[in-house]
Amino acid sequence: MRTPRQPHEPEGPELSAMDTVRLRRLNRWQAEGLREDLADLYVESTTTPPGEEFRGRQEFLRRLADGVKLPGFDMLVAEARSLTGCVFGIPVPRDGSWWQGFDGPLPQNLEQLTASGHVFAILETVVHPHQYARGLARRLQERLLADHQASLGVTLLDQSDRPARAALEVWGWQEVGQVHRARTVLCVLLLFLGERTTQHPDGLEHNDRTQRPG
Repeated sequence: MRTPRQPHEPEGPELSAMDTVRLRRLNRWQAEGLREDLADLYVESTTTPPGEEFRGRQEFLRRLADGVKLPGFDMLVAEARSLTGCVFGIPVPRDGSWWQGFDGPLPQNLEQLTASGHVFAILETVVHPHQYARGLARRLQERLLADHQASLGVTLLDQSDRPARAALEVWGWQEVGQVHRARTVLCVLLLFLGERTTQHPDGLEHNDRTQRPG
């Protein structure tokens, strides 16, 4: 997963800039049609060493091409005068295959939530580094998760991407372990969307729909 550069939080009148941003949902065919614009946004929105912009752009296009092929792919884009941000992901399969390679035991209730179909994976978040980028990234993520009635969001992150991890933690994501994927070890971060209580401080208090089907 990639996250935007981190600008300063907006202050005072700058908050009104968020009101000018419109969110729009794209299906896989619409996303493919917008692929070049999305790749341009990625290059403009990420910190890339000089000379690596083309490579980074191609890697983003590859991840997008792989993502649109996955069952349940969904994308939200943010638009103001131009394309400002995007987030895309997929529902986590109920069969538990997403968690293969997880290092250690899964957190409590995670298997039940997965089997119930209420876990959604954020594959990528990209937001142009305007002064309101941080708030927009969180807004995009939460809207996509809400559209899928997710009780839990999950994302995987390269261990070396400390700025992205710091941003996600500010937005409420929690690191819960690591997973081995294609000879790579990735951090697993979760966003708990349930109400946090004294009995359930992790936010995993749910009704019968979160139980494993019989």
